[in-house]
Amino acid sequence: MTSRRQERIAEVLTEELGLLIGSELSDPRLEDAMVTVTDVQVSADLGNARVFIQHALPDSQTRHVLSALQHSTSFLRRALVENLHLRVVPELHFLVDTTEKRASHVDEILDQIAAEWKAAEKTAAAPQAPGQDNHADAEQRESE
Repeated sequence: MTSRRQERIAEVLTEELGLLIGSELSDPRLEDAMVTVTDVQVSADLGNARVFIQHALPDSQTRHVLSALQHSTSFLRRALVENLHLRVVPELHFLVDTTEKRASHVDEILDQIAAEWKAAEKTAAAPQAPGQDNHADAEQRESE
């Protein structure tokens, strides 16, 4: 369970890191990446922070984006000390946020299930040739 202090620091770090990464970093590996900080999770001792990011580059470039961000960690921590006046600025660990990709995958699966249900309903509602039993008709006759 996260404390109120962890939540407040995470919110401030999310906002400040988003601004710093977007405007202050000049690493060529991040030039077209359009990096967005989506979430920050701060450890209970406030010594570590997992920074979740998304970027606009292809998945094959993810390693380069994370490398560039990890390389800029000392600069970012110094800027956070100056801007936020925290007693302790946590160590930053950058991770790619896959929430959006997982959500779109779940949406695709749900769309596929819905399409299968519609196809099954159409098949069940289609008129049958004489002499063929509909499953529901057979059950009704059995119960009588």
